[in-house]
Amino acid sequence: MIRIANCSGFYGDRLAAARELVEGGPIDVLTGDYLAELTMLLLARSEEGYAKTFLRQMEDVLGMCVERGIKVVANAGGLNPAGLAERVRALGTGATVAHVEGDDLRGRFPGALTANAYLGAWGIVEALRGGADVVVTGRVADASLVVAPAAWRFGWRPDAWDALAGAVVAGHVLECGAQATGGNYAFFREVPGLAHPGFPIAEVHEDGSSVITKHEGTGGLVSIGTVTAQLLYEIGGPAYVTPDAVARFDTIRLEQEGPDRVRISGVRGGPPPPELKVCVNELGGFRNSMTFVLTGLDLEEKAAVVREALLPRLDGVDADVRLLPCEDGAQLRVVVRSPDEKRVGRAFSGAAIELALASYPGFHTTTPPA
Repeated sequence: MIRIANCSGFYGDRLAAARELVEGGPIDVLTGDYLAELTMLLLARSEEGYAKTFLRQMEDVLGMCVERGIKVVANAGGLNPAGLAERVRALGTGATVAHVEGDDLRGRFPGALTANAYLGAWGIVEALRGGADVVVTGRVADASLVVAPAAWRFGWRPDAWDALAGAVVAGHVLECGAQATGGNYAFFREVPGLAHPGFPIAEVHEDGSSVITKHEGTGGLVSIGTVTAQLLYEIGGPAYVTPDAVARFDTIRLEQEGPDRVRISGVRGGPPPPELKVCVNELGGFRNSMTFVLTGLDLEEKAAVVREALLPRLDGVDADVRLLPCEDGAQLRVVVRSPDEKRVGRAFSGAAIELALASYPGFHTTTPPA
């Protein structure tokens, strides 16, 4: 068995989760998922290109991980896994740090801010086989962060479809952190200690089956209900496609093995498709919005007056105008878009708004920052 814990479901998740997992009980691998599609865009606009919170967590726990033989696997490298690996080495813990790259496809998408293929587990497996204590990656499939340590520990072949599919299912349960322990559960009244739920752990076995649990004494709940809720999160049909295997979600069997212990078994798998998923972020232009608050009677006519006064002064940019009813009247919401930042700014310049409203007392506006 290998105990794999996840201390992050997104960039900005609880910083203390890494220490809570390392100190709270036995684990063999600490993983963290930091990347969503939007996160790649945010990292493209940052100087470092990686998830800085991971580095802060490693400052806190990496020494303990090295002492206890806990491996660390995280996709926090984002757009700069080599840079993050170098920063982790500089912490001076003596950890052997490797990074996985090859997902960056910006060269094939001229003008893209980011273009990243979702790699699978096998680059991480090779790094672990080479003696790495820490493996940081760029964009890999979320579940691969769990598949890789299991494949490394048990020596699975790349065509061990059922075992790999079982680990994919365990990885899917863990990937969103405390969602699996009740954090995203519709029946939240059943969940004790929901203000500070523990983060999930998968005890993965050689056949690919697993037990989902959490450290004793932590908040939250691991039940068939909470695990099912996470299994159904962000999926399509019963064939769950990853770069490591296609897991048949209609073969999953769940059993409540004990308090906060749910066993996953019976998962069948097959080979993945030959293509990889790719996420591309491009600059889609600029947008600004304004809301006119309309009160009293004749709201449709008042909205028409505002349209007549405002639209000719919007400098030719695309405008979306919608009248939305509210409790005490209506809101006329105007959104303008343009590939040119300056044109959007001019469209909602103070002079244009002032001119548009000067003859219509009783209207007022709210304008959020651009």
